[in-house]
Amino acid sequence: MRLYLITLQFLTIIPLPFNTRCENEDLGRSTAFFPLAGLTIGALLVALNWLIAPWLARPLTDALLITALAAVTGALHLDGLADVCDGLAARGGRERFLAVMKDSHVGAVGAVGLVLGLLLKWQALLAVPAGHKWQALLLFLVLARFGQVQTIVFARNARQDGLGLAMISGAGIVQLLAAWLLALAGSWLLLGTGGLVVLFAVMISTWLLKAWFQRRLGGITGDVIGCINELNEILALIVISVIP
Repeated sequence: MRLYLITLQFLTIIPLPFNTRCENEDLGRSTAFFPLAGLTIGALLVALNWLIAPWLARPLTDALLITALAAVTGALHLDGLADVCDGLAARGGRERFLAVMKDSHVGAVGAVGLVLGLLLKWQALLAVPAGHKWQALLLFLVLARFGQVQTIVFARNARQDGLGLAMISGAGIVQLLAAWLLALAGSWLLLGTGGLVVLFAVMISTWLLKAWFQRRLGGITGDVIGCINELNEILALIVISVIP
């Protein structure tokens, strides 16, 4: 329970009525519960959808759901997407890429990437059939958080500090297996065979992106983890919208 609460504190801005003790490697160990934290966030979105969908048009409802997701996560992963886009646009090698990502300012390319990412996520959610919407709201967040664990475990760290190092140092095969079992169970229970297709798509996407970043940067960073999460959220919604 303590590690789950640490996960909630890290991945969301949900206020807890007490402080949770967090030791050096607890953040890495807590990655086993990342899919469960995704399920918690998804449940909040399902509840919000239930409250506002009867009163608002579907496009507006879905735009508000994407807004609520950004708010409840503190835009943590969106910041990673913007920083990676700026890094990709920077001319130079590995050190230049890392320096641009560490800069707290968002450049023009980062802003464009952020807008396009939010637009794609909104349209992908809008394309999900109404009959499967609540399942999609749960599943795409579960699988994207599993993708974070897949990115972290067995990865090299591109820097000698930062969140990436903190998570990599405490996460291992036990956390990866636990997160995969949660993602597998969620996929099957929510969408059956279709859910397994979405899980497979996210796993392949994560493996390819992780391999590219490790080759380009020599490892991963917290921004890279956030960027991969955002891309996996979009991918999961797109696949859900097209499976029979």
